[in-house]
Amino acid sequence: MVLRRLLGVLLHNPQLVERLSESRPIRRAAQLTAFALLQAQLRGQDAARRLRGLAAGPAGSLGRRAARFKDTFTRELRRGLRERPGPPPGSQGGPGANH
Repeated sequence: MVLRRLLGVLLHNPQLVERLSESRPIRRAAQLTAFALLQAQLRGQDAARRLRGLAAGPAGSLGRRAARFKDTFTRELRRGLRERPGPPPGSQGGPGANH
């Protein structure tokens, strides 16, 4: 409680805040924060631009890609389940099954 109060008083002291803002560690932290935010913004804009490019491609191109992905995923999933060792899922009784 005392530490919180002391910290509150110090942070409301304009001269102390000014001196801290001029210190090298605080300036460096601000630079790194600004750099990270700018990079995130640029990457987000780039991703949005690429998505718009995909959507603006030939009519139905995105829909065809999505359908092809779904078909490939379904085919691979079924093949993986067939090649799995042991009995197929659901053939064994689970909890509460009557045997």
